[in-house]
Amino acid sequence: MDSSISKLQSQLRELKASLKNDINNIHSLIELNQRKEKYIGKKSILVVILEKIAKLPSEGKAIIGKEANLLKVETLLLFEKKQKEIANKLLEEQEKNEVFDITLPGKQAKLGHTHIITQTLWKCEDIFQKMGFEIEYPYQVDDDYHNFESVNIPADHPARDSFDTFWTDDGQVAITHTSSMQNRIMLEKKPPIRVIVPGRCFRNESTDPRHEHTFYQIEGIYVDKQITLSDMLGTLKEFFTAFFETDLEIKFTPDYFPFVEPGGMMSLSCIICNGKGCEVCKKSGWLEILGCGMIHPNVLEMGGLDPQTYSGFAWGFGLERLIMLKYTIEDIRHFHSGNLDFIRQF
Repeated sequence: MDSSISKLQSQLRELKASLKNDINNIHSLIELNQRKEKYIGKKSILVVILEKIAKLPSEGKAIIGKEANLLKVETLLLFEKKQKEIANKLLEEQEKNEVFDITLPGKQAKLGHTHIITQTLWKCEDIFQKMGFEIEYPYQVDDDYHNFESVNIPADHPARDSFDTFWTDDGQVAITHTSSMQNRIMLEKKPPIRVIVPGRCFRNESTDPRHEHTFYQIEGIYVDKQITLSDMLGTLKEFFTAFFETDLEIKFTPDYFPFVEPGGMMSLSCIICNGKGCEVCKKSGWLEILGCGMIHPNVLEMGGLDPQTYSGFAWGFGLERLIMLKYTIEDIRHFHSGNLDFIRQF
């Protein structure tokens, strides 16, 4: 065998023997780090041997390379084992010497608090659950069918345009509303269906005090036999009365949405001025709060339900808008601004 190979093998054996002896005599983490530098540091004997392998003949590379790498793995394992031993001994000594006075008052770290959006989301979920609704959460990125087609939005609708919607390169959609779950819910559940879908939505629009490109929405659907518009208005009135903790008047104004028929906007008597007229409600005494309506027969059919047998209603409202009304907040952009002075108010 080549003398250079024999010499390197001899160095590896010597290194292995001294390694075990050295590790047994280590008693502190400082000593451990010093030995690590000696055996596996940048200028260690092992690293020098590994660098010499490149100059060996092919037979020598295989022999020395295998032995050197095995020694490197063994070295790392020995150091890891020794480090645990030293750490456990230090912990044992600390536990023996440390005295705890259990009568002293505890110290509570200031870890922040729950964001007002999350607080409000939990409150809304709690109210709807008490009313018999289940909760489903949406996919934040979904396909065209569930976000648009299954809720009766036609192919030429402006909402599908990239000026309004964020599209991925493979044709997926950053959901524009949590109605994207409506088709799945109707296919997976049997009537009576009572479900809310809270989640984050995304729209490609300019931001201003009333609009954000990222916001939270709570969509809801109720499907059963003989469901009427009166059921919808009663359900929503019950929710908003519980949320604002005061008896509110409601008003339904007809409007067009592709996924409902008839559809419209629901307004609440202004919670700021009690319906008397103020700047917030533009002197009308009413605040538009959400879009809603009876689920379109096409949407029911795509959800596997016979519109001759079943009917239902759906709605969707922005969570931030609700918070803005409750606390008289003038700019929706505050919620995601990172302004701690704003967040700590709630």
